[in-house]
Amino acid sequence: MTDKYTQFVSHGLGRNVAKKLGLPQPTILRRYEPGQPLITGPVLVQGNSAGADALAASLLSWDLDVRRHAVPREKLGAIVLVLDELDRPDDLEHPVLAAAASLRDLAPSGRVITLSRPAANSATPSQAAARQGVDGFLRSLAMELRAGATGNGILLGDGVTTTSPSALAALRFLLSGRSAYVDGQFLTVTSTEGSLPADFEKPLAGKVAVVTGAARGIGASIARTLHRDGATVVLVDIPAAGDHLAAVANEVHGTALQLDISREDAGQRIIEHAVQRHGRLDILIHNAGITRDKLLANMDHGRWSAVINVNIAAQLRINEALLASEHFRDSPRIVSLASTSGIAGNRGQTNYAASKGGVMGMVRASAPLLSERGGTINAVAPGFIETDMTAKVPLALREAGRRLNSLRQGGQPTDVAEAIAFLASDAAGGINGGVLRVCGQYMVGA
Repeated sequence: MTDKYTQFVSHGLGRNVAKKLGLPQPTILRRYEPGQPLITGPVLVQGNSAGADALAASLLSWDLDVRRHAVPREKLGAIVLVLDELDRPDDLEHPVLAAAASLRDLAPSGRVITLSRPAANSATPSQAAARQGVDGFLRSLAMELRAGATGNGILLGDGVTTTSPSALAALRFLLSGRSAYVDGQFLTVTSTEGSLPADFEKPLAGKVAVVTGAARGIGASIARTLHRDGATVVLVDIPAAGDHLAAVANEVHGTALQLDISREDAGQRIIEHAVQRHGRLDILIHNAGITRDKLLANMDHGRWSAVINVNIAAQLRINEALLASEHFRDSPRIVSLASTSGIAGNRGQTNYAASKGGVMGMVRASAPLLSERGGTINAVAPGFIETDMTAKVPLALREAGRRLNSLRQGGQPTDVAEAIAFLASDAAGGINGGVLRVCGQYMVGA
């Protein structure tokens, strides 16, 4: 679905009209294309810690133009603020104000990224205050950025350094066009697990991935993105979507499995298909989901149970089958689709919000189970995404959904797919049990 307003105000007359009338001025975002540079323009790395020095050296090894000190009026592709040794709230002032002096030099679709420590891991109240202060600072700054620029953070767990594999992978993801619609968010790197790919263009080479609900919309985009990144894809959807499913499977040179995931044996059938057709199973993407919206006062058993069964109960059953299987033991990855509705709620979606909140609870509790076999499980929570479903939303509500975020526009299915592909990669092996919002910093909820 096309956002004609964003296209109109991004150029010439439309831009001038929007500016004069004080209307929102969303910018067409820089999204990833194979072969494009990681970031356009120099990367300013600010911070005086050993972690900042090590990180700058790593970025140089990626052939990036790295600055350790700002050059006045030089356009910057990104500002990376290393805050990994904060002990007191007073420690924030110098690096933050130093970064502030360079903000006007940030190029369109630029990036501001912090690296810091979680407040929960603090040794003292003062340390916790400083670390939690980064959260408030970064989320507020993200709301101030313009021209498609975004602000995000990376939290380094105990024993994790700025150059641990998943810390570098998270930084690369957030610098790139793959994170175009991720704004005001934090990725927590919980361990030193993970390994950077030999080829950053094909990070999923040799992997076999299953995507449920793959016939249309976000699911089809996920399948295309995983295939682009080197994976062999098994596409799963209900028999009624068979024609669309076959078309997408042919497009990505994958195989189609017509299956209702709410069946009791769905997990076993997925495993058997992947192993028989492709010899292994490495990645499971839980994308399939339904809505049956109704105010709770008008909710009935059919609507409630259908949503819970497909959106969360089916995932739990499939995961149980995967964890019991000998074919899902080599650094496996599970990524589930949650929703900002499960975080902030949404009128008329008590059943859907309950199911998506359930997904996030499942992910947190399942993380140790995956960790035991060197695997991970994470969730992606989309906000307003331009799909056939959102195209049917009444115009006024649709426009509100598009504009109520820091980027003033809806996301694209590819934005969700890029986040999922990153979390499914070996490079993200140190990120486990997390929820990444892909919502343009939706202004409702945490």
